[in-house]
Amino acid sequence: MNGLRHNCASMSTPARGILSWQATSCGVGWALMVGLWLTMAPDGGWAASDDTQRGVSYLTQRDRSGSPDPETFYNGERGAEIAAGFCAIEDQSLDFLSSVAEAAPFRIPDEILKLHSVQESDVRTVFDGLVASSAGAAPTLYTHGFFIDFEKGCRRATVFQENANLVGRFLWFSWPSNGELTNYTHDEADLHWSVPDLANAIARLDATFGKGQFNIAGHSMGGRGMALALYDVAVRHPDVRVGHVALLAPDIDFGLFARLVPRIRPIVKSLTIYVAEADRPLALSEQVHGYPRLGQAGNDVGVLDGVEVIDLSDLPVRSPSGHLYHIYNTEVGDDLNQLLNSDLLAGDRRNLVRTGDNLWRLQRQDDQ
Repeated sequence: MNGLRHNCASMSTPARGILSWQATSCGVGWALMVGLWLTMAPDGGWAASDDTQRGVSYLTQRDRSGSPDPETFYNGERGAEIAAGFCAIEDQSLDFLSSVAEAAPFRIPDEILKLHSVQESDVRTVFDGLVASSAGAAPTLYTHGFFIDFEKGCRRATVFQENANLVGRFLWFSWPSNGELTNYTHDEADLHWSVPDLANAIARLDATFGKGQFNIAGHSMGGRGMALALYDVAVRHPDVRVGHVALLAPDIDFGLFARLVPRIRPIVKSLTIYVAEADRPLALSEQVHGYPRLGQAGNDVGVLDGVEVIDLSDLPVRSPSGHLYHIYNTEVGDDLNQLLNSDLLAGDRRNLVRTGDNLWRLQRQDDQ
């Protein structure tokens, strides 16, 4: 185990546009080891967590499958209407994995999350509930990326809201990604089809909470969807005002985003982009599209007037892909908490070191 940890820790960051076979094989090696631990775990290794209900309120345009099983209640097809409700998560602790987690170079979960139930309600009820649970604070509208079915999306949205301290102030928008790794272009089509509905959700938040009294976050391809939806809002509803916008590992053409910024920036309080060198899915996306992605480190971010860029390359990579830092890195969750909940721009947030006019590097707290 120590040898595998040493080999993984010694990996260099792959050059832009080049995927690291060593990093991939290292991640696979650890995944196989954890899988063996799971299959060999004694019955006594499982322990139920407390009874506190975890989960998120959601909006979705996914089609209903007709199955009562919560894990397949919604599929990856386009629905005829916006559905809404609450997806509840249950979890079991994995105390027996603690020794593996200490040695692993990336995060090994201490629990297994499972979609427990899908509780549908109408859109108005979801918004009324968000008003009540936000208790005067600004809620955050979040959407996910590629390769996310409803079940996985609910689990990850739950963990994200907890990492960023957004529980009770969080609304998840689930567009109809079909959750298949080979269907990237199919997901792109469904994301673009979803943009008008995402823009309508932004406009409704403005009408419900007031101008600038709600925030937005998008991950990966969902960051692209948020950028396009904000552009749509700026065109169709120029009086809408959004609070803070955080795009995490955004999978959008850097040059395209630079052209959208002048239209988006006037309707938002702040616009923050999170980038990282070790983001392998974005390196692959660059190869597929032929142009750098906004979420990659090393772009000429100085051309993004009025945009704050946070480089996470100094943080430990806590997932094999380097793409899920918003879920697995507590440092990122803390920075988002300061931005979205404490209303602090980069120059006022802790653990950030300025390295350019609009560029900061996030440090581990114990490195300060």
